Amino acid sequence: MFTGFSPETMDFLWGIRMNNNKEWFETHKADYVNCLYEPMKALGRAVFEGLPDPLGLELKVSRIYRDARLHPPVPYKESLWICIRRPVQEWSRNPALYFEIRPEGASYGFLLWQPGTAVMEAFRQDLLARPAHFPQLVDAAQRQSGLTLTAETYKRPKPCDVPALAPYFAWKGCLEANSILEPGDALFSPDLPQRLVSALHPWLPVCNYFSNFTES
Repeated sequence: MFTGFSPETMDFLWGIRMNNNKEWFETHKADYVNCLYEPMKALGRAVFEGLPDPLGLELKVSRIYRDARLHPPVPYKESLWICIRRPVQEWSRNPALYFEIRPEGASYGFLLWQPGTAVMEAFRQDLLARPAHFPQLVDAAQRQSGLTLTAETYKRPKPCDVPALAPYFAWKGCLEANSILEPGDALFSPDLPQRLVSALHPWLPVCNYFSNFTES
């Protein structure tokens, strides 16, 4: 059961940022488990179970250990996250709902970080075939969640003969709609799962939409 993060959670995260080594971590491993990892798992379960229709999606909870093959000088992450997405290998190329906590605070929302070129081309073709469909999905998600969808754009946007769709043709990647939580009452509250469910659930249709174009 999620009872909230705590100031000790933030103390640990700042500690691992300033002391990213095995000796410090082993001394503070109990703090990691009790103040960060177990609460994060409980939060993930509460959020996932609170979503009424996460069909085809699964919950992933990160751990603090880095892959030594990719980050040999830095053994530990300085953040932890939960991710709700399809069961895929390349998570960065697939849409997801997420929550991440770092020393400075937390963020949560919808993310499609690195969609492939083919994915964005399929997206543009769908926009032309159904010009009202995606804008309506996004408008509903933004109104219900209070989050705004943004994207990285091309310096030279793809040509589009439909003025209303032209802004979408400029999208390159890093599609995200998120909110920030500073350390404090909201982050430390046992009501955090309800806040996340209210914000994330409206983005499930957008996740499902992009899942039609992405590959595992």
